[in-house]
Amino acid sequence: MVRTETIIAVRDVSESSGFYQALLGCKSEHGGATFEILTDNDTVVLCLHKWGEHEHPTMIHCEKEAGNGLILFFRVDNLHQVLENAKGLNATIEKEIHYNENSLKNQFTLRDLDNYYLIVSE
Repeated sequence: MVRTETIIAVRDVSESSGFYQALLGCKSEHGGATFEILTDNDTVVLCLHKWGEHEHPTMIHCEKEAGNGLILFFRVDNLHQVLENAKGLNATIEKEIHYNENSLKNQFTLRDLDNYYLIVSE
């Protein structure tokens, strides 16, 4: 089995952790100011890493555009609830729930606290 555990660089790990937990209903498994592991049913959903920590070459310069060339894609069982969660967080909704003819699924798009582009799909 192969599985990815995506790590993104963020300005404030704790704040971003709270955002994703409130948005997706996932939970913290690590916590801390520099690194976080978010899980759902013991599966890693996303890892958060503070910009400039631990000298990773692609996570040093936060002034570069965060997420250029990256889409965080989440498949969920509760699409409408996640949209309501996003609205409750005052997240920037790029596009409300709509049918994607490529994936044949309903989805919506939004931006997170660090301006990463997210697609949430059923």
